[in-house]
This record gives sequence, structure tokens and C-alpha cells, in this order.
Amino acid sequence: MVDTRPNNWPGVAGWLLLLLVVLAAVPAGPLKPLVLQVLPLDIRPTTFTIAEVRDERPDRTAVAWLLPVPAKSGAMPGAPVAVDLQGGGTEALQHFFRKSLPHNAALRPIIIRIKECRVTETATPGGQIEGRIALQLAFEWQRPEGPPLLLTEYRGGARYGRLPSDHSLVEPTLRRSLTDALRYLNGWMNAATAHDVRLAASVHPTFHNDLRRTEPDTLFYDPARPLRWSDFTGRPRPGNYAATVFPGFAYRGQPRVQNGVVELDLTLQVFVVRSSSWVGPGQQTASHLNHEQRHFDLVKLVAERFRRKATADSLTVEDYNSILQLQYLKSFTEMNRLQDQYDSETHHGTDAAGQQRWNQHIDAELRRYGVTGAHHAE
Repeated sequence: MVDTRPNNWPGVAGWLLLLLVVLAAVPAGPLKPLVLQVLPLDIRPTTFTIAEVRDERPDRTAVAWLLPVPAKSGAMPGAPVAVDLQGGGTEALQHFFRKSLPHNAALRPIIIRIKECRVTETATPGGQIEGRIALQLAFEWQRPEGPPLLLTEYRGGARYGRLPSDHSLVEPTLRRSLTDALRYLNGWMNAATAHDVRLAASVHPTFHNDLRRTEPDTLFYDPARPLRWSDFTGRPRPGNYAATVFPGFAYRGQPRVQNGVVELDLTLQVFVVRSSSWVGPGQQTASHLNHEQRHFDLVKLVAERFRRKATADSLTVEDYNSILQLQYLKSFTEMNRLQDQYDSETHHGTDAAGQQRWNQHIDAELRRYGVTGAHHAE
């Protein structure tokens, strides 16, 4: 056989070398979208479920900006290339968060707001590629009534190093960062549900009467300790009245959350301000003191009615404080109305028959509310 190839035609080894050179000179193709996998997690939420995922990233062009494979071995990679998640960044992230955890409509619905999810890469002097993942999420509770309530935010991320020709670390590192955010949410919710007042399921009010006798200018209502003329320390004022007492009522307390219930420990204060109460000269009679004591008793009755309006059924977790304030204001108005009615129908204690009717009415009401042990002057 005659070899008709030119003398300079390469042999088999030369062809292989030429092929490798040509392949090395061909630029790398575009990077494929990242496939964000959803794998079973060892997280089983008992306090929340993912109801909605909102993508609020300022730039939704892509999730990652990755360095491409260099055209030649040892060469520096080109500029970062935008690489999104398969199916689109928004859809892929929503799918991941919704499918990573089991859904339970009976649990508290949580909205995830994605404020940042970005992968960026830079080349290092040693020829490696360094990747950084920045993740910022906000978690809101979609309450049955009212706008969503911001509960907590998460800021996290990760770093990785890879070879210029290997992008396989990008997706697992991103997935781990997203999983860490879900672990944070689960841990935060488990702790907050028991102690955070915003997540309480109900309100349980408990009232206690303030019976202190240590306040120099304040006498707190005690059925066993009625008014004495020595409690009227104010300067007498000119006019038609023999004496004036200055009663009022208030409440104070500090909520605490225990096992998801707002334990509202309230102290009810029914009091007389001594320095604002006075008696005229020669007016320190038993009938006058009884009339003033009944003013004090009326305030106690109104306070007891206020106590019974503030029930677990009437108070909500979101508005228990404002509901209490409104009930208090209504009771305060009722107190002033009753005091005026009492003075009008007894003629400020000068009508014996009217006074007796009110004495009997007040005593009956005190017994009905369980206020016993009073020893009033007659």
C-alpha cells in the first residue's frame, strides 16, 4: 500500500494532541441553573406551619453570581455569571420552604419573607474559588385578625471553597443555609410560644385585693377596718357639708406568659386619700361617719363589678390591656354616677329614711359579692 499523506501530516499521537488543544481553546458553555433539592429534614414543627413565602429580594435577576470554568487550565476565570435556580428563583425558594416541612393547618400560620438570598463568588490568589452565601429572612405570624405580626428575623449564610472547574458545592451549601434558617425558626418558636406574650393563646386574669396598712396617706379598703375620723386629715372647707371623703379605685399588675397563657396577676386597689378627706368642727358623729363609709363601700362595689367584667372570655391576647382600660373607664364613670345618686337620694346623709334604704341596699350588694366582715358605724 502506498502512503499518499503529505510528509507533514500528523500521526495518531499528533491528532490526539491537536484535538486536546482545540478543545482547550473552546470557551466553556453557559452555566446550567442550580437544582435546589428538597430532602427530608429531621424537623417536625409543633407550633407553626409555613403558610406563605414572599420573595422580597431587591434584585431577582438570579440567586447566584458564579465564576465560569476558565477557558484554559490555570487561567483566571472570567466575570461572574448570573445563575438562577431551576424553575426560577422565586418559585424554587417557595417550593423549598413549603415542601421541606410538613403542613398542618391546625398550627400557627407563618409567613416567610425572603429579603436576601444571594450567592457570590470571587477568585483567590491560590487559584481557588471562594463562595459566600448571604441569607436574610423575616418570619411573621398571620394572625386570625389584624395584619401579620413580625416575630423575628434571621441573618445567616455560609462560605465554601471549590476548584475552578467544579460547581458541585454551590447547591448543597445553599441548601444547608436555607435549612439552618428553618432550624432557627423551629427553635425560636418552641421557646417563644411558652414565654412570648405575643404568641400566647389565652389570657387568665387573677385579682388580689390590696389590704396594706402601711401607706401614711392612703387607706386601702378592708371590710374589717372601716373608716375612722382619724382618717380625715384634710383641712375642713367652708360650705354646707359636714364632712367629705375622697375614695377611688385602681388596678395594677404585670403579665407573665406561662405555657402559652398570659397569666395576668392584678392587684385591685380600693382606697381613700386621707389628706383629701376632711370633717368639719363638731361634725364627728356616727351618722356622718356612716354616710362617708357608704361612699367608700360604693367604690368597693363598683370595683367588684369591674373585677367580674375582666374575665378570660372578655380579654384577648392582642388587646387585653386596652380592653381592661376601657372597662376601667366605664366603671369609673359608673362610680361617679352612683356617688351622685347616693348623695341626691340621701340629701348628703340628712335624710334618715333615704340613708337607711341605701344602707340596706349597699349591705346586700356587699354580701352578694362576698364582701363580709364589715362593722360600720350606725
